[in-house]
Amino acid sequence: MTVEQLPSGSDRVRADAAGRDLEVEIVPRPDASSLEEAAALLGIEPRGIVKTLVVKRHDGDFLFALVPGGRKISWPKLRALVGVNKLSLPSADTAFDATGYARGTITPLGSTTAWPVFLDESVMGTRVALGAGAPGLSAFVDADALARAFDAVVADITDPE
Repeated sequence: MTVEQLPSGSDRVRADAAGRDLEVEIVPRPDASSLEEAAALLGIEPRGIVKTLVVKRHDGDFLFALVPGGRKISWPKLRALVGVNKLSLPSADTAFDATGYARGTITPLGSTTAWPVFLDESVMGTRVALGAGAPGLSAFVDADALARAFDAVVADITDPE
């Protein structure tokens, strides 16, 4: 099946979440000019917006790094955790090919390939907003349930921005 034949992104998110017995609430995501404004519009703290970053391993495989708002990937921490010397952020086209999602909509839920998930430990015990597979939408999930649903590696993988 080609990406063009896939169900819409948010439908893939809902179907994958249901298959994992993970409750997900998909809501409209208003346009915002900053992380703080986006968080306020969604009624959450900035750290509650979690970016799903596609990270390329040196062997050509990928992983998902879930990073809360106001933080960035700590490359040394993530490399040590993964056990590799080289990781990088691929181009938008490569990320799309690896997940079936465009940047800004990427989520591990419904990805065309089930890459390993690495979740920053700072979001545990909270409800977070992820990309929902389509522009203008956010997917709210319980971070602990998300970690269980993906058997995610939960660790300190970030530094303050």
